Amino acid sequence: MTTKKNVLGRGLSALLEDINTDITLKNETVPGSAPVAGSITAIALEKIDANPFQPRSSFEEQALNELADSIREQGIIQPITVRKLGYDKYQIISGERRFRASRIAGLQSIPAYIRIANDQAMLEMSLVENIQRENLNAIEIGISYKRLVDECSLSQDDVSKRVGKERSTVTNYMRLLKLPPEIQVAVRDNILTMGHARAIVSVDDPVQQLAIFHEIMSKQMSVRETESAARKSSGRKTKKNPDATTANLPFEFRKIQNVLTSQLESKVEIKLSGKNNGKIIIPFDSTDDLNRILEKLNY
Repeated sequence: MTTKKNVLGRGLSALLEDINTDITLKNETVPGSAPVAGSITAIALEKIDANPFQPRSSFEEQALNELADSIREQGIIQPITVRKLGYDKYQIISGERRFRASRIAGLQSIPAYIRIANDQAMLEMSLVENIQRENLNAIEIGISYKRLVDECSLSQDDVSKRVGKERSTVTNYMRLLKLPPEIQVAVRDNILTMGHARAIVSVDDPVQQLAIFHEIMSKQMSVRETESAARKSSGRKTKKNPDATTANLPFEFRKIQNVLTSQLESKVEIKLSGKNNGKIIIPFDSTDDLNRILEKLNY
């Protein structure tokens, strides 16, 4: 069988498992024969199970009803993707919104692409396809990226290639998961924007993060105002034990220090050991944080 490159960067044959089901692996459908892997087949909804790896944690009822109305009028335009579980049994890889809306619309069957995949391959396929096709919120995207790293043993570089995004984008979404739960819920529910959240996460102290968040909510602060508040908050933290050399930095060096802190989203410190020599200190708290800084430095 000729393999065909897909979004996972490997051929379908790499995902095929010999599980002795009633599905064939032929390139053409023969009338009366079993469904063919890679083909589009109408499958009864009752024979399809939901995807346990589904990255979306909630589905808006109104949006599902609107999609159901569209399906009643125009049918299913884009087939869902399922994997074969056993004889006449399937599980959703991607397209759960269409599946749910089809049930609401009263459909008995739905067109589907058929795949055969083990759990590892299915999880990767499911996460990648849903990130690319569904309107996930920022926290769900961050969780999906993290699951690709943790459960599929992918590096952030691998994830960026799988989903077609810059590595820094993957890092920024994953960093949101370091925020306190209260702030993550606000991002998930679209109460707080991604820009606000990125500014908050640049502050290391969770207590200060929550203080900035509550200030945003009470004062309806813009992203730029939030970034300023985050810089001031980081500055207050470092002034608990100020270094004498840093405190006495000439104005031009303090300006450079502040610019670097803002651009790298990390508290940069310049220490002078003479009139025209010294060192720049850029702290990091994890490998991911170091990689984020290196990305900003175009390393």
